[in-house]
Amino acid sequence: MKKNHLRYFRWGILGVLLMGVGICRWNVSVGEWYVLHVYPVISSFFSHISSVSVISFDECLVVSMGILLVLFPVWRWKKNEKWRMIFLKECEILLWIYAWFYWGWGMTYFRADFFSRADLQPVRYDKACFKEFLSSYADSINKYYTAEPYFSKKITERLITEQYRQIPERYGLLSPVSSQYPKSPLFNALYSRVGVLGFIGPFFLESHINKDLITVQYPFTYAHELSHLLGVSNEAEANFWAYQVCVHSSHPYLCYSGYFGLLPYVLVNARQLLGKTDFEAWFATLRPEVIRELRHKEEYWNRKYSPFLGNIQDRIYDFYLKRNKIVSGKKNYAEVIGMVISVQENPIK
Repeated sequence: MKKNHLRYFRWGILGVLLMGVGICRWNVSVGEWYVLHVYPVISSFFSHISSVSVISFDECLVVSMGILLVLFPVWRWKKNEKWRMIFLKECEILLWIYAWFYWGWGMTYFRADFFSRADLQPVRYDKACFKEFLSSYADSINKYYTAEPYFSKKITERLITEQYRQIPERYGLLSPVSSQYPKSPLFNALYSRVGVLGFIGPFFLESHINKDLITVQYPFTYAHELSHLLGVSNEAEANFWAYQVCVHSSHPYLCYSGYFGLLPYVLVNARQLLGKTDFEAWFATLRPEVIRELRHKEEYWNRKYSPFLGNIQDRIYDFYLKRNKIVSGKKNYAEVIGMVISVQENPIK
């Protein structure tokens, strides 16, 4: 009887957790309340736990869960347990993982969007306005280009963290905590093969930065992943904040990394919205050194990239984003340009 009581108690807790996920998914106000009041406590708790080691707790957990889900049925079958009960227990394990993912970090997908929190109206595409943005952007990236090596990663992380602490509370970002520092992935080569520069660990609230990054990519990528820890799930918004904290730095190299990190998305939008002649004319306004660094970066990552594995990862991640209210899927990354243009008339203060 006592064993049954414990089982029902466990199921009851799981049911409440799953119900909470459902409520946040369908009610933006509740999702926003979670991010502002519940998530900071959970984030701080798990970040402190994971900070005791440079090893990725999230990757270890995912591997362990994979092994458990494979070996558990074999173990229970050898104990003469019925397959129906084994299946139900496997489902329960998956549901606990699902609940942990969303209560740990995943419910940041269900909060109010950036424009609602910032009380801004997204601008509609206007060719003249877009060309003005492109001209200003080209002037800035040309101005801040430098071939000088930048300071250490530790200093970069400290400077970017300080920038995040200056963002006004009205934008709904958490303030960084001292226990949050980037980790190197255990399976770094695999991430390079599929083009992943960094990712968030949703179970122990860890940021992971690909060890193969070229120097200029590190500040922007670190700032992008840190924004995820601070309550941002939308990839376009993560790019937006990475750009903002870098270009508003007093250090030229961080500024250049911010502009350079935005360049792929500027190019995507420019190719789509301008004619071939206008695009080529604008592209020619970039410094030869910037174009050379862009080509070097593309060739560098192409040598590491596996089209077969990358295509699989792209499809899975696109499906995952769409299932979590990012309706544009992987195209969401490039939507950062609309955010940047929208705040030009109402800058971050």
